[in-house]
Amino acid sequence: MATYRIEGARIHGIDDFYGELNRLVMADEDWRLGASLDGLNDLLYGGIGALAGDEHPQFLWCDHQQSRTALGTDATRAWLTAKLDGPFDQALIRQQLRDLEAGTGKTYFELILEVFADHPRVGLTLA
Repeated sequence: MATYRIEGARIHGIDDFYGELNRLVMADEDWRLGASLDGLNDLLYGGIGALAGDEHPQFLWCDHQQSRTALGTDATRAWLTAKLDGPFDQALIRQQLRDLEAGTGKTYFELILEVFADHPRVGLTLA
């Protein structure tokens, strides 16, 4: 069981979060994890990078409050707005944007936490 220390002070946006994951668990791979919640989900299933063979990996997210801010409303708005130009459910994205602006929508930080929560064998501690 390994512990991977996410340095929240290095995270200033969505791409930085995935850069941090790549630094931690993909260093020995010849490819990198892209900025995708689906990719994060796949990573946490295991079998990829440093997580291969680790049945109970642990993540310690230091300076998580800085990350919470960096991955908050502004970053989430930009991410959702960019998705309006892609092959996604436009009505759903527009609703997510309305919810975000109303203060009832989930931020990217909260979505990351949900992905981690979907993997009970993977520990996440916010510090």
